[in-house]
Amino acid sequence: KFLGDTLESMSGTRSAPTASVEDGDKAYTLQLDVPGLAKDQLDIGIEGDVVRVTSKAEAARTVKAAWRFPLEIDVASSTAKLENGVLSLTLGKKVPVSNVATLTIA
Repeated sequence: KFLGDTLESMSGTRSAPTASVEDGDKAYTLQLDVPGLAKDQLDIGIEGDVVRVTSKAEAARTVKAAWRFPLEIDVASSTAKLENGVLSLTLGKKVPVSNVATLTIA
């Protein structure tokens, strides 16, 4: 499935990151296993429709993963939570705005 495809895999470990992605009506939900890492050891970057999760240099483990979504992410309505080694992201969908203009026939 397109949401499950990662652009980059986790480096520094022997297995790929365990992640799950769900497509809701107004948001995507991404859960990523990052055991042994604290919230101040992770960076989450959002650029358009791409979400990147990376660990900082001082972290005990190296995490580097990215996902591309079909719609742009609305950062203002997105949240992140780290609990029991699981990073949970709720990524709001940015609703596309139509730029269609109407011309009057003279």
